[in-house]
Amino acid sequence: MSAPGCILFGVSGTPIRAASAAAANLAVVEEPPAQPSRVDQVAELRARMAAIGGEVPQQVVEDAETLAVAGGLSLVLPNGGLPRRAVTHVSDTPALIVELIGQVVQAGGRAGVVGWPELSYASIDADAMERVVAVPDAGLDDLSVAGVLAEGLDLVVLRTRSPFQLTPVRARPLLARIRKGQAALVCVNVEVPSPALTVTGQLAQFHGIGRGIGRITGIDFDVRAQAKGYRPASARVTLGTGGVEKRRLRAVT
Repeated sequence: MSAPGCILFGVSGTPIRAASAAAANLAVVEEPPAQPSRVDQVAELRARMAAIGGEVPQQVVEDAETLAVAGGLSLVLPNGGLPRRAVTHVSDTPALIVELIGQVVQAGGRAGVVGWPELSYASIDADAMERVVAVPDAGLDDLSVAGVLAEGLDLVVLRTRSPFQLTPVRARPLLARIRKGQAALVCVNVEVPSPALTVTGQLAQFHGIGRGIGRITGIDFDVRAQAKGYRPASARVTLGTGGVEKRRLRAVT
């Protein structure tokens, strides 16, 4: 679900609204245009990163090895953030992912989301919205798209509808691209051999509602993080206005 005013585009770079309007005005049936090559798709992604200042990776925290995540999640994550140039497995918990994205872009970082068309981007500042690149449908090239984004952004979320496990051979090109940049790659439903960090979130309770009255002002999650070289950590974290301050998130797709 896109936020108001966001730009929707596919991997081909064709604005979805523009394509729909053009189709409605056609008087004759024309042959569909040739699909862009993989080289063209990569060039489009790089242009999008450059447009939000992601062509040259920018440091948003002092620790070069950690992408800082503020708020309640910092109490659970090792060193208060996500490991850069490495893979983090996160459970399929949309609110948790949105919180991670929001914290990064609010701090001036740049984020990308690959393969999650139904992810709801709720409230964030308009300026921070401009630092999110979303590719809701990357087709069969989702790994390649994530790899390109990882070369120039701070955080990349890669999600597939069904769980699947990457073999070491298939994971190797993706991991090589991650190491070239400084992004933290978050994989949802995608299992990569030997992830640096695994984070799970389970819904615990809602705040702000009673029996038939009120509205949700916060959601409690039981979050657990396990990283290489660290003891597992867990805590109950409140997301939303009931815990950390209210935020808006925007997708640029």
